[in-house]
Amino acid sequence: MAQITTPAGSPSGSVSSTVGLTEVSIDYYRPKVKGRQIFGLGDQYLLQNGIMWRTGANSGTRLTVSTPAKIGGVEVPAGTYLIITTPGEDQFEFMLYSDASIGSDFSKIVEEKIKVVLKTNVIKSTEITETLTFQISDISADNTSANIHFQWSNISWKVPIEVNFDKLVMEQIAINTQVNPANYMAAANYYLETGKDLNQALEWAKSYLSIEANQNQYWNYHSLAKIQAALGMKKDAITNAEISLEAAKKGFGDAAYIKRNENLIEELKGK
Repeated sequence: MAQITTPAGSPSGSVSSTVGLTEVSIDYYRPKVKGRQIFGLGDQYLLQNGIMWRTGANSGTRLTVSTPAKIGGVEVPAGTYLIITTPGEDQFEFMLYSDASIGSDFSKIVEEKIKVVLKTNVIKSTEITETLTFQISDISADNTSANIHFQWSNISWKVPIEVNFDKLVMEQIAINTQVNPANYMAAANYYLETGKDLNQALEWAKSYLSIEANQNQYWNYHSLAKIQAALGMKKDAITNAEISLEAAKKGFGDAAYIKRNENLIEELKGK
């Protein structure tokens, strides 16, 4: 028998992003303001300050991290967690609970499954966010941190996420540079970007570019030049930046690498 389908009052929502090497996702349901007063004290408010809330609708909101991470400064294992909050006038209490199956039945909460409890400051706005929204915002330039960002009605708050991918990358480098020279440049670039052993980075880059099939890769000659520049090998750095520059000009040309090499050469010759 055919059924009639109508829009959900609180549609499902999902947001995800990669932070470092960690996949972070938030799955939730999105109630609407619909002219109501949402947070406060008194019968006129939908959600009372001081009362636990599922932080959304239906079965609540779930945060998933694919690797261990710090949430609000607290280390948590990879996994899926229920986000439970307690609204307040100036702060929300934020809780991560490791058994997402309880939904909004808070009578089932047991102490050992509470992984994070913290206070987060409320940001009030004169503008209304009609539909409850989560974002993974403020991803740092070095990809080591971001924020869980909540917005609904005139209220927003943020809880920081921190990840440490260096250990994971170093483990991969230790394994993969032993078995596959194709990984040398990825390892060399990582060492350059993170300020690790530049002599080792130089060895990897030179070994990679000694392979005839790789010698047209101007982008990797540029990396070699940057490593040499960081080691104070100015003459060698200029030579390889010039090799990279000429190769980048061939064919249709790579304007970005042409400019990068010109800037690097100018900088090195000016020293």
